[in-house]
Amino acid sequence: MTKTINRPDTLKKLKESGYKSISVKDELRRNLIVKLKAGEPVFQEVLGYEHSVFPEVERAILSRHNINFLGLRGQAKTRMARQLTTLLDEYIPVVRGSDIADDPLNPISRYAHDLIAEKGDNTPIDWMHRSERYTEKLATPDVTIADLIGDADPIKAANLKLDYSDERVIHFGLIPRAHRGIFVINELPDLQPRIQVALFNILQEGDIQIRGFKLRLPLDVMFVFTANPEDYTNRGAIITPLKDRIQSQILTHYPKNIEVSTAITRQEARLAEAQKNDIEVPDLISLLIEQIAIEARNSELIDQKSGVSARLTISAFENMVSTVERRIIKNSEAKGRARIGDLLGILPAITGKVELVYEGEQEGSRGVALTLMGKAIRNQFAQFFPDPGLAKKRKNEPNPYDEITRWFNKHELDLPADLTEKEYRKSLNSVPGLESLVKKYNAKASEADKYLLMEFVLHGLSEYSMLSKNILDEGLSFSDLFRSVFSTDDFEDSENS
Repeated sequence: MTKTINRPDTLKKLKESGYKSISVKDELRRNLIVKLKAGEPVFQEVLGYEHSVFPEVERAILSRHNINFLGLRGQAKTRMARQLTTLLDEYIPVVRGSDIADDPLNPISRYAHDLIAEKGDNTPIDWMHRSERYTEKLATPDVTIADLIGDADPIKAANLKLDYSDERVIHFGLIPRAHRGIFVINELPDLQPRIQVALFNILQEGDIQIRGFKLRLPLDVMFVFTANPEDYTNRGAIITPLKDRIQSQILTHYPKNIEVSTAITRQEARLAEAQKNDIEVPDLISLLIEQIAIEARNSELIDQKSGVSARLTISAFENMVSTVERRIIKNSEAKGRARIGDLLGILPAITGKVELVYEGEQEGSRGVALTLMGKAIRNQFAQFFPDPGLAKKRKNEPNPYDEITRWFNKHELDLPADLTEKEYRKSLNSVPGLESLVKKYNAKASEADKYLLMEFVLHGLSEYSMLSKNILDEGLSFSDLFRSVFSTDDFEDSENS
């Protein structure tokens, strides 16, 4: 790699240093090989792609390909594109004052040619850091060819007193300014077809032509595109000739298991230092949050073509922490721990991040979110306790939940959201059979987890229609299923209000 100290500041010194020009794709390839030999990762803080996406990206770079990341939202496409800069040399030499980072040994602009012709070996040299060699543009319908490629600048013509036919009046667009670097276009299908056509020549021949001028600039650019498959039908399409010129199309995906998904959420959640120190989110709560996303990605009420972003679980985790934080502030408690009932606090993180189909619209976003929560609880419940549905069918074996459900024949249990930890535990201890059930099936649970699992039992039994769970303004209430038939169902109230 290029040394970062004692950098030559004139063309003569650069030549004497033995510096050799290299294309950006060869540079990426060379530095990737160094990383692979050293066993160093190319991408940081991108989880779950180690055996799928990363190898494909590495093969594309070794092949010196332009890349299109194709995948649903929230699959780290842009993050991977931005991290490709780590494969660039730390610094490269450029002709001082050049708008397009001219290589002193291989200049392409009129400005650089004229300066070198004038000053020769005394041409001043600057050094550009790798962070300056990355350009990113979000494709929107209003993007023009002038934005990307360039056009004549009347102000420059007037200031320099030049004719419009003089190429020095050109104002270069984003792509020429990305010369010797990486250029990323996000959401490529949103780019109008006629603008996509303008990319043909640069991808195929490696040069551009600006209208009205004879010059052709042989640019050296690594192109990376991102696209959502849904965009092909909803908002636009990548035109076939352009797709043909993008050599590697790499499919991204959501986490393939809940452990990876949980790790991503905890890594990406932005928490205040006080939240990190004072609030604990148990593993069970994390599992339930991730399970909600899994249920959403399989739900018939949600538009699967749009996808369910990883940002759902990240926002939900942040809301969960804030729900606990609010409670301990109100109760003047030093520390807090998330509860199952705190899942109600993450509703805003779900309702704003899923696109519903017609049936889902009829149920309402809040109703769909509550349904997803219920399915997540039901799915995870079987990992900790016997299946209540099967327990009811076993005639010759005692039902492990009988003592609990019998108590609810005559009693109700309210669990307000703002209960202090002492009141929370006292309420759960009032239900006979809860503690013994947890100790029997989760003997290694800590004292704090014991109470979390005791609450989990109540939520699980409600999802298996053995108890009734009502959502109140101040929290939750559990009661006998049949007694609740004569009361108003809060799930319906919440949708009608």
